[in-house]
Amino acid sequence: MTSFMSLFRPAVFCLVLAALTPLAPAQPEPSAYVRGNSFGILFAYSNDSSHILFGQSEQRKLLSIGVSYSRRLIAGRIVNFQYDAELLPVALESDPLTRSANVQTSPTQGTFVIDGLSPMIQCSPFVNEYNYTINDVTYSGVDTFTCHGRRWTMGESIAPAGLQFNFLPRHKVQLLIESHGGTMFATRTIPTVNAGSFNFTVDAGMGFEYFRTPRQSVRVECRYHHISNHDTSFVNPGIDNGLFQVAYVFGR
Repeated sequence: MTSFMSLFRPAVFCLVLAALTPLAPAQPEPSAYVRGNSFGILFAYSNDSSHILFGQSEQRKLLSIGVSYSRRLIAGRIVNFQYDAELLPVALESDPLTRSANVQTSPTQGTFVIDGLSPMIQCSPFVNEYNYTINDVTYSGVDTFTCHGRRWTMGESIAPAGLQFNFLPRHKVQLLIESHGGTMFATRTIPTVNAGSFNFTVDAGMGFEYFRTPRQSVRVECRYHHISNHDTSFVNPGIDNGLFQVAYVFGR
């Protein structure tokens, strides 16, 4: 996961930048849609996960509710450069559970199904043929493991290292790109039992911000979102999600 941390470390730079950079001077009227400080209420959701860049875990869902804070750093006619942080007191992650279907051929024939087993990393069917002997009795058959059912895990997340760029700040509709780095704590290990409950997060995406007034706006984004324990646990499969996020933002 060295490549993941190479993305995460530069994001910390924005913390220093936000502390050392004063608010830019007031903008003239053509740049009316630029706020000094703004706060947001956000909702984010992802219905699936796959191997986008680093993560290996499949069929993981994310649902988050939280708040954001943005501070203007540098604003011009082309770009409004901002520090942006997010706090997610509700950060839910969902893992698919595992079904085991055992078809036994010896010493007796039968099919046995067990649901609710621990999550697998990937949901492609895993087939295990077995044949062994105990006390002169031969046991043989086939075990097939598939994803079936689902469980949600409660967590909390904070992303204090974030940057946002709004383009053409004189317009009511502005294209934006952003990126964040932070951490997430879950009430149990995710995405598998041998992974960790403490993880690092990184995201990057783009979208648009529609200003209803100079002080109020709606922000809509699509993000690449990654969760990783950075090899601090026994396994580190990682989770890659395509995240949709919407936020109501206000400030002055």
